[in-house]
Amino acid sequence: MVLKDFTIPFIGLKEGKHQFDYQIDNTFFELFEFDEFNATAINATLEFHKKATMLELTFNASGTVNVNCDVTNEPFEQPVEGNLNLIVKFGHEYNDENEEILIVPHGEYEINVAQYIYEMIVLAVPSKRIHPGIEDGTLKSEILEKLEELQPGTEKKETEEEIDPRWNTLKKLLTDNK
Repeated sequence: MVLKDFTIPFIGLKEGKHQFDYQIDNTFFELFEFDEFNATAINATLEFHKKATMLELTFNASGTVNVNCDVTNEPFEQPVEGNLNLIVKFGHEYNDENEEILIVPHGEYEINVAQYIYEMIVLAVPSKRIHPGIEDGTLKSEILEKLEELQPGTEKKETEEEIDPRWNTLKKLLTDNK
């Protein structure tokens, strides 16, 4: 897989809607030197609507990425769904400052959509990755057991005698003002 596979020569397309399908795996992310996913299985579609004065691109992606849990470092399949709308207009010079409108120079005859697919998928993955087994209690791992053991509140409570008496005097000031 190379980036040119994502180049669409729109000059030869008739006006109207066209659909492009892409199978995204880890080789795609290697092109961007992105290595946070252990494995990737995503179907991405692009509905390419060519009009007389502009292009409307609607990207959709769904599938899974295998990532490591932020808590236990256990790998798991994270479902991913993403979409992105992009309008391509023609102008004097290239401008991609607006994330929803891309301006390409007059005379341009093709567009590469790889960067847009990449960003859509990466942004669709939650920033905090939690293994579903943690939430439903089915995941058993040494790291999780150690975290539970070290969780605050499981150690013995301090007794009143262990507290410095100066703190008690300060607490009295708080209650006297009420």
